[in-house]
Amino acid sequence: MIKVGIIIASTRPGRVGDTVARWVHDAAVTHGGAEFELVDLKDVGLPHLDEPVPALMQQYSQPHTQRWAATVASFDAYVFVTPEYNRTFPGALKSAIDFVYAEWNNKAAGFVSYGINGGVLAVEHLRNVMGALGIAAVSDQVALSLHHDFVDFTAFKPQAHQEDAVTDMLDAVIAWGGALKPLRND
Repeated sequence: MIKVGIIIASTRPGRVGDTVARWVHDAAVTHGGAEFELVDLKDVGLPHLDEPVPALMQQYSQPHTQRWAATVASFDAYVFVTPEYNRTFPGALKSAIDFVYAEWNNKAAGFVSYGINGGVLAVEHLRNVMGALGIAAVSDQVALSLHHDFVDFTAFKPQAHQEDAVTDMLDAVIAWGGALKPLRND
Protein backbone atom coordinates (compact mmCIF):
# COMPACT_ATOMS: atom_id res chain seq x y z
CA MET A 1 0.00 0.00 0.00
CA ILE A 2 1.34 3.42 -0.88
CA LYS A 3 1.49 6.43 1.43
CA VAL A 4 0.03 9.77 0.33
CA GLY A 5 0.83 13.08 1.99
CA ILE A 6 -1.95 15.67 1.92
CA ILE A 7 -0.03 18.94 2.12
CA ILE A 8 -1.74 22.08 3.43
CA ALA A 9 -0.04 24.90 1.49
CA SER A 10 -1.46 27.95 3.24
CA THR A 11 0.14 29.22 6.44
CA ARG A 12 -1.95 32.40 6.55
CA PRO A 13 -3.82 33.25 9.78
CA GLY A 14 -7.56 32.70 9.32
CA ARG A 15 -6.98 30.34 6.41
CA VAL A 16 -9.55 27.82 5.19
CA GLY A 17 -6.95 25.39 3.83
CA ASP A 18 -6.91 23.28 6.96
CA THR A 19 -10.69 22.79 6.73
CA VAL A 20 -10.45 21.87 3.05
CA ALA A 21 -7.56 19.49 3.76
CA ARG A 22 -9.50 17.71 6.51
CA TRP A 23 -12.38 17.26 4.04
CA VAL A 24 -9.92 15.78 1.52
CA HIS A 25 -8.41 13.55 4.21
CA ASP A 26 -11.84 12.29 5.29
CA ALA A 27 -12.74 11.56 1.66
CA ALA A 28 -9.39 9.80 1.19
CA VAL A 29 -9.82 7.59 4.25
CA THR A 30 -13.30 6.65 3.03
CA HIS A 31 -11.87 6.03 -0.45
CA GLY A 32 -9.11 3.75 0.83
CA GLY A 33 -6.45 2.19 -1.36
CA ALA A 34 -3.58 4.00 0.38
CA GLU A 35 -2.44 5.36 3.71
CA PHE A 36 -3.08 9.10 4.05
CA GLU A 37 -1.43 11.68 6.29
CA LEU A 38 -2.02 15.42 6.68
CA VAL A 39 1.10 17.59 6.51
CA ASP A 40 0.57 21.20 7.54
CA LEU A 41 3.29 23.57 6.33
CA LYS A 42 2.35 25.86 9.21
CA ASP A 43 3.52 23.14 11.63
CA VAL A 44 6.61 22.19 9.60
CA GLY A 45 8.06 25.60 10.40
CA LEU A 46 10.52 26.04 7.58
CA PRO A 47 12.17 29.47 7.35
CA HIS A 48 13.00 31.09 4.04
CA LEU A 49 15.43 28.87 2.18
CA ASP A 50 18.63 28.85 4.22
CA GLU A 51 20.63 25.93 2.83
CA PRO A 52 24.05 26.98 1.45
CA VAL A 53 24.25 24.08 -1.03
CA PRO A 54 21.66 23.52 -3.79
CA ALA A 55 19.04 20.87 -2.93
CA LEU A 56 20.13 18.76 -5.89
CA MET A 57 23.28 17.84 -3.94
CA GLN A 58 21.30 16.47 -0.93
CA GLN A 59 23.83 17.97 1.50
CA TYR A 60 21.32 19.36 3.96
CA SER A 61 23.00 21.20 6.83
CA GLN A 62 19.98 22.47 8.74
CA PRO A 63 18.05 20.19 11.13
CA HIS A 64 14.71 21.56 9.85
CA THR A 65 15.73 20.63 6.29
CA GLN A 66 16.75 17.14 7.36
CA ARG A 67 13.37 16.64 9.08
CA TRP A 68 11.52 18.00 6.04
CA ALA A 69 13.54 15.75 3.68
CA ALA A 70 12.58 12.71 5.76
CA THR A 71 8.91 13.75 5.69
CA VAL A 72 8.86 14.29 1.92
CA ALA A 73 10.78 11.05 1.31
CA SER A 74 8.29 9.05 3.39
CA PHE A 75 5.50 9.51 0.81
CA ASP A 76 4.85 7.83 -2.53
CA ALA A 77 2.47 10.56 -3.69
CA TYR A 78 1.05 13.90 -2.64
CA VAL A 79 -2.16 15.88 -2.72
CA PHE A 80 -1.46 19.60 -2.56
CA VAL A 81 -4.28 21.62 -1.02
CA THR A 82 -3.58 25.17 -2.12
CA PRO A 83 -5.21 28.56 -2.35
CA GLU A 84 -4.59 30.86 -5.25
CA TYR A 85 -2.79 34.06 -4.25
CA ASN A 86 -2.28 36.61 -7.01
CA ARG A 87 -2.70 33.98 -9.74
CA THR A 88 -0.24 31.49 -8.25
CA PHE A 89 0.32 29.28 -5.21
CA PRO A 90 1.63 30.50 -1.82
CA GLY A 91 5.28 31.35 -1.33
CA ALA A 92 5.41 29.05 1.72
CA LEU A 93 4.69 26.10 -0.57
CA LYS A 94 7.29 27.17 -3.13
CA SER A 95 9.88 27.49 -0.40
CA ALA A 96 8.99 24.09 1.08
CA ILE A 97 9.26 22.49 -2.35
CA ASP A 98 12.64 24.11 -3.00
CA PHE A 99 14.22 22.94 0.27
CA VAL A 100 14.65 19.39 -1.09
CA TYR A 101 14.90 17.80 -4.51
CA ALA A 102 15.53 14.06 -4.87
CA GLU A 103 12.94 13.27 -2.21
CA TRP A 104 10.21 14.45 -4.62
CA ASN A 105 11.40 12.50 -7.68
CA ASN A 106 9.38 9.75 -9.39
CA LYS A 107 6.24 10.28 -7.38
CA ALA A 108 2.72 11.45 -8.21
CA ALA A 109 0.74 14.53 -7.24
CA GLY A 110 -2.86 15.63 -7.30
CA PHE A 111 -4.31 19.04 -6.55
CA VAL A 112 -7.18 20.54 -4.60
CA SER A 113 -7.28 24.28 -5.13
CA TYR A 114 -9.54 27.06 -3.99
CA GLY A 115 -10.01 30.69 -4.86
CA ILE A 116 -12.22 33.14 -6.72
CA ASN A 117 -11.81 31.08 -9.90
CA GLY A 118 -11.28 27.74 -8.19
CA GLY A 119 -7.55 28.24 -7.77
CA VAL A 120 -6.83 26.86 -11.23
CA LEU A 121 -3.99 29.29 -11.95
CA ALA A 122 -2.20 28.17 -8.78
CA VAL A 123 -2.39 24.59 -10.04
CA GLU A 124 -1.22 25.60 -13.50
CA HIS A 125 1.97 26.99 -11.94
CA LEU A 126 2.34 23.99 -9.63
CA ARG A 127 2.19 21.64 -12.62
CA ASN A 128 5.25 23.36 -14.09
CA VAL A 129 7.14 22.98 -10.81
CA MET A 130 6.10 19.32 -10.54
CA GLY A 131 7.54 18.64 -13.99
CA ALA A 132 10.88 20.11 -12.95
CA LEU A 133 10.95 17.75 -9.95
CA GLY A 134 10.05 14.61 -11.89
CA ILE A 135 6.63 14.39 -10.26
CA ALA A 136 3.77 13.03 -12.36
CA ALA A 137 0.95 15.54 -11.93
CA VAL A 138 -2.38 13.80 -12.51
CA SER A 139 -4.90 15.55 -14.75
CA ASP A 140 -7.89 15.10 -12.42
CA GLN A 141 -8.12 17.95 -9.94
CA VAL A 142 -10.55 19.59 -7.56
CA ALA A 143 -11.20 23.31 -8.11
CA LEU A 144 -13.22 24.86 -5.30
CA SER A 145 -14.84 28.22 -5.98
CA LEU A 146 -15.06 30.75 -3.17
CA HIS A 147 -18.39 31.79 -4.73
CA HIS A 148 -19.99 28.33 -4.88
CA ASP A 149 -18.20 26.04 -2.42
CA PHE A 150 -17.97 28.46 0.51
CA VAL A 151 -20.51 30.54 2.39
CA ASP A 152 -19.40 34.18 2.70
CA PHE A 153 -16.01 33.12 1.28
CA THR A 154 -15.01 31.47 4.56
CA ALA A 155 -17.33 28.64 5.64
CA PHE A 156 -16.52 25.58 3.55
CA LYS A 157 -19.60 23.93 2.06
CA PRO A 158 -18.59 22.06 -1.11
CA GLN A 159 -21.12 21.37 -3.81
CA ALA A 160 -22.11 17.71 -4.21
CA HIS A 161 -20.18 17.23 -7.47
CA GLN A 162 -16.91 17.95 -5.66
CA GLU A 163 -17.12 14.52 -3.99
CA ASP A 164 -16.81 12.90 -7.43
CA ALA A 165 -13.92 15.21 -8.29
CA VAL A 166 -12.04 14.17 -5.14
CA THR A 167 -12.66 10.49 -5.87
CA ASP A 168 -11.39 10.82 -9.45
CA MET A 169 -8.29 12.70 -8.33
CA LEU A 170 -7.53 10.15 -5.59
CA ASP A 171 -7.99 7.25 -8.04
CA ALA A 172 -5.37 8.82 -10.31
CA VAL A 173 -2.93 9.74 -7.52
CA ILE A 174 -3.05 6.23 -6.05
CA ALA A 175 -2.64 4.58 -9.45
CA TRP A 176 0.30 6.78 -10.48
CA GLY A 177 1.89 6.67 -7.03
CA GLY A 178 1.89 2.89 -7.14
CA ALA A 179 3.06 2.71 -10.74
CA LEU A 180 6.06 4.97 -10.06
CA LYS A 181 7.18 3.22 -6.88
CA PRO A 182 9.47 0.71 -8.70
CA LEU A 183 11.43 3.64 -10.17
CA ARG A 184 12.62 4.75 -6.74
CA ASN A 185 15.34 3.16 -4.67
CA ASP A 186 13.50 3.31 -1.34
